[in-house]
Amino acid sequence: MKHFKNISFYIILTVILLAFLVLIQSGTDTKKQRYSDLIRDIHDGKVQEIVLKGDKALVQYKDKKQKDQYVFIPDTAVFMDEVNELIRQEMLDFDSDPPQAPPWWIQIVPILVLTVIIVLFWVFFLQQSQGGGGNRVMSFGKSRAKMMVDDKKKVTFRDVAGADEEKEELMEIVEFLKDSKRFLELGARIPKGVLLVGPPGTGKTLLAKAVSGEAGVPFFTISGSDFVEMFVGVGASRVRDLFEQAKKNSPCIVFIDEIDAVGRHRGEGLGGGHDEREQTLNQLLVEMDGFGVNEGVIILAATNRPDILDPALLRPGRFDRRVVVGLPDIKGREEILKVHARGKPLAEDVKLGELAKSTPGFTGADLENLLNEAALLAARVKKAMITMSEVKEAVFKVIIGPEKRSRVISDEEKKLTAYHEAGHAIAVKAVSTTDKVDRISIIPSGMAGGFTAYKPDEDKDYDTKAHLLEKIIVSLGGRAAEEVVLGEISTGAYSDLKRANGIARSMITKYGMSDKLGNLVFGNESDEVFIGRDLAQARNYSEEVAAQIDREVKHIIDSCYQRIIGILKENINKLHAIANVLIEKEKIEGSEFEELYANA
Repeated sequence: MKHFKNISFYIILTVILLAFLVLIQSGTDTKKQRYSDLIRDIHDGKVQEIVLKGDKALVQYKDKKQKDQYVFIPDTAVFMDEVNELIRQEMLDFDSDPPQAPPWWIQIVPILVLTVIIVLFWVFFLQQSQGGGGNRVMSFGKSRAKMMVDDKKKVTFRDVAGADEEKEELMEIVEFLKDSKRFLELGARIPKGVLLVGPPGTGKTLLAKAVSGEAGVPFFTISGSDFVEMFVGVGASRVRDLFEQAKKNSPCIVFIDEIDAVGRHRGEGLGGGHDEREQTLNQLLVEMDGFGVNEGVIILAATNRPDILDPALLRPGRFDRRVVVGLPDIKGREEILKVHARGKPLAEDVKLGELAKSTPGFTGADLENLLNEAALLAARVKKAMITMSEVKEAVFKVIIGPEKRSRVISDEEKKLTAYHEAGHAIAVKAVSTTDKVDRISIIPSGMAGGFTAYKPDEDKDYDTKAHLLEKIIVSLGGRAAEEVVLGEISTGAYSDLKRANGIARSMITKYGMSDKLGNLVFGNESDEVFIGRDLAQARNYSEEVAAQIDREVKHIIDSCYQRIIGILKENINKLHAIANVLIEKEKIEGSEFEELYANA
């Protein structure tokens, strides 16, 4: 049907062009022969008969091969003076046929036909431009929410792992939708809105899909950016239309993904003012808890930026409940890995518990991507099952990036990288109380020329001052090894220095870990987020304090650097041994490093 519509468009266009050509042709068919040529032919005796019709003459030639033609007569009196003598001598037949005007309705038929064709073409063109998603010209204010229907791949809470408390909070919503009478008898009011908050990839949208699958009620899903348009009032109109649809299908769930696109704090930014986005937010606030009644309509929303949402949106009565979907712990990561391992043939050596230990800070999306990369690596070498070697390679590929084995490295650069990474590894072994070396590599990977990977024994929610100092020492291990062995430093330590300085400055300005400045916090956590991070750095301290902060940061960095210099000089033989093996093999696993460190 769609193919037919496309063809018919070109058919109508062709008909219109032909109609124009016919009209143009009909207006030019009396100019077949010039008047001067006609006079010449008459005097030469070539013309048999002339029939005069108003200002046109129908000319018949003696030569039957020459067709009859119409000729326009500019002045009839002058023309008759030219041919009267020939008519009297019977050398030319002449007749006069006064023109009869056709009926008026015949004259306007071509105009009517052309008008009808143009109207049909215009109607068809509008239908084509409005097709697919409905009436686009007149439906800017219509909601773009999609109503989810039951399908074979319905997501349930069984597909969500590592978020037991979050599922328990949302299960109340599901139970209310299924059996609201039990709650109403106790005088309970179900939350009107639930805000899912958490870092990207932690499963906020997946939880919303699971609520939809469990509840078995209509589920409307829309993105926050779908409300925002360039036309004034469109966003507010779409909000009204969304809630009208939801009321007609109540009880139901409305899920707004990335609500920060429309729910930002009003009046913020350099310009401030009342823009189209604020009108949309105002309408959303009214619909969620205004004079209107939205019984049976529950709003779910997801964001990873709750700090920029308008306070009126977060108050009880609108979003009554905030569910924080954080990073999964070691047990949660193992459960998530089990979910994503369904349908993947894992070898016996793949221990998901061990894999969960080596992936601290991974989100659910990261873990899904990890197993997918492992499956791709196994398929690349045509294995029937995914082994632990592919899984481990996938971990480093996700964290650091793919190895660049084709990159040509000089011997001097290779040596520098080997000592740099060996310095990091010895620093981890010598000072870290929580981490163990997992792999050392001098093969360029991602943006790094090499890397030293280490994993913690257990997850930590807080860092002590001693642990932060350990992190700084480990970060400075590469730069210190370059100076101790090669007597020269390179640009390869840029990211290490940046990390070390960032930790040291946070210790002084955020965590109150300075002996001289004490338990003071410097800087404003509620900095303006709409005018850029550089412009938004508000300072609530003097230049004198700023200089003191710089001195404290420098003291921490210098003391940690001197400590790692001493450690590397004490273990210089171990440093040479590990670096030499790295130059030879380019990669050392954690167990091999432990053996080298013990025997060197």
